[in-house]
Amino acid sequence: MKKRPIHHLQLRVRELGQLFNSLDPSPFLNKDLDREAEVFIETWAQGLPSDSHLHITVHLQHWPTEGDPAALITEAIHNYFSYKAELVRGELHRLLREGRTSLLIGISFLTVCLLAADASKQIIPDTHFTVAREGLTILGWVALWRPLQIFLYDWWPLARKIRVCRALGRAVVRAVTAQP
Repeated sequence: MKKRPIHHLQLRVRELGQLFNSLDPSPFLNKDLDREAEVFIETWAQGLPSDSHLHITVHLQHWPTEGDPAALITEAIHNYFSYKAELVRGELHRLLREGRTSLLIGISFLTVCLLAADASKQIIPDTHFTVAREGLTILGWVALWRPLQIFLYDWWPLARKIRVCRALGRAVVRAVTAQP
């Protein structure tokens, strides 16, 4: 059995409050991470293999006077990235639903265009018939561009982001006093 790689992130902050969004009205337990901290952590994790074990060490320059912040930081990071994974999963489901709807519309439109191209034989003279037939055929196939883009390309980044956020939601997190 292949051993999963372990990757470490060393995050250095002056104080605990730097990790959290100062505009978030809730106290630390379900608090949003600071946007810069979130981007830094997520960017680091995106470059790693998806089967990696992630370890995050937060180095605090000013250790809080009340208790050990390790549990608070761990819970905040796990909650935040687990919640974000669910948000992105919802976004992926909406995108795939849009793709299915677009596909149905596109196939219906393609069918109408192909039927109209075929029917134009009786209505339009020969030279113009070829142009009309080809134009309607191309127009019908172009209508399938968006669903194909969704099903071939657009879902990949969202699926990757879900994997990254889930991995961060399970990361081993610890807090230590920063060494000068």
